Amino acid sequence: MLQQINRRLEKMLPFITPTGVILGILFSAYIKDYSFIVPWLFAFMTFEGSLSMNFRSLKNAVIHPLPIIIVLLFLHVFMPLWASGISHTVFNGDSMTITGIILGMVIPTGVTSFIWVSMKKGNKAVTLAAILLDALLSPFIVPYSLSLLVGQKVALDTGSMMIGLFYMIVLPSILGMLLNEITKGKIAPIWKPRLAPISKIFLGIVVALNGSVVAPYLAEIHWKLLLIIFVVFFIAFSGYLFALFLGKALKFDQRMITAFTFLGGMRNISAGAVIAISYFPPAVVVPVVVSMLFQQTLASLFGSFLDKRYQQQIEGDPSVTS
Repeated sequence: MLQQINRRLEKMLPFITPTGVILGILFSAYIKDYSFIVPWLFAFMTFEGSLSMNFRSLKNAVIHPLPIIIVLLFLHVFMPLWASGISHTVFNGDSMTITGIILGMVIPTGVTSFIWVSMKKGNKAVTLAAILLDALLSPFIVPYSLSLLVGQKVALDTGSMMIGLFYMIVLPSILGMLLNEITKGKIAPIWKPRLAPISKIFLGIVVALNGSVVAPYLAEIHWKLLLIIFVVFFIAFSGYLFALFLGKALKFDQRMITAFTFLGGMRNISAGAVIAISYFPPAVVVPVVVSMLFQQTLASLFGSFLDKRYQQQIEGDPSVTS
């Protein structure tokens, strides 16, 4: 029964996050006081996602590091600079909005990218290794990227941010991997089917709680909010598109291009919202929460594009396999 629920929730992923934001805004008065549980829920989600990971993924990344290095450079050099250039051009002088947009691009790749890569038959080994390394490096990458790109205009508590990222992402990831290693992989088949649907429900709750915190900024539609939505959507869309083109330009195979598309396009937006709420004024949170509205929807869109593209290849060339 839990596996059936999980499969249904996976199909509903494109709708869970935008629905959560809307419910958070509508019921803000009733749930905003419970936002303190968000880091705990997020730590559980990270732990559940890590149960299928193992240290062999790190070994594979060391033996064949080039794809991982390219993905990390794309995630944490190219896209933050791209987002910084666009946000400074459109919102010149609005340091809070600029910080929120850049924060949305310096956070690690989304754990849910593994779900999409698995569903679309991408390279799961590279995806796991990239997610794992990005999570382990996040306490260093996120604070110092923000310091470099926006630190002069916004006060940053780098030390507290590193500690928060460690407890939300790094520690749960290590615990999940250790349990997987100790049980020699037996824990994942038993517990992931039980915990996965709970994790997806928690995702909706986290999004709703984050939405409730910034409800006053999202409840009233005005030109600036519409501009933020458009800019954030454009940057998110371009992330998927650039990652897809990068995989093709490097002449990777279908499985690697699929992995690149989701790794490069997705971000751990829930973690970004928790960081924004914990360490920044609400105005910084707005662009991060806005990106929750369409990240999963964009993943579904590009997933359908990849399905059609490679199905056409298979039909045109019988030697091409998925």
